[in-house]
Amino acid sequence: MECTVRWSGPHGMQFIADTGSGHTAVMDGAVEGGGHNLAPRPMEMLLAGAGGCTAYDVVLILKRGRLDVQGCEVTIHADRATEDPKVFTAIRMHFRVRGTDLPPTTVERAIRLSHDKYCSATAMLAKTASISTSFEIV
Repeated sequence: MECTVRWSGPHGMQFIADTGSGHTAVMDGAVEGGGHNLAPRPMEMLLAGAGGCTAYDVVLILKRGRLDVQGCEVTIHADRATEDPKVFTAIRMHFRVRGTDLPPTTVERAIRLSHDKYCSATAMLAKTASISTSFEIV
């Protein structure tokens, strides 16, 4: 896996990431940090990546169980250290899973499997942050 990140120029703090899979993501900084607030911050992208990684796992586990999963959304709230490096110290993830006849125990198990076994992103973040999860079935 590889990624190239380049600064877009001398008049701001925007960075463009070209991924090994051929996609592009733009990141920017806050105005008070020299950015123009035109794209997500790098740390927001890190949280979004963790959310995507774990949601992917949950949907895949439920689909492999032949369940009628129709949607999955994860809302993530994170706290950061006050001093540099300002790592994440606590992360709360709330899953909203939509489908027909989804057993709560099975959804809970899918979330637990993602965090305990499959999701590389949350495994890395768990080195500095406590991660808690909750869920609802819609």
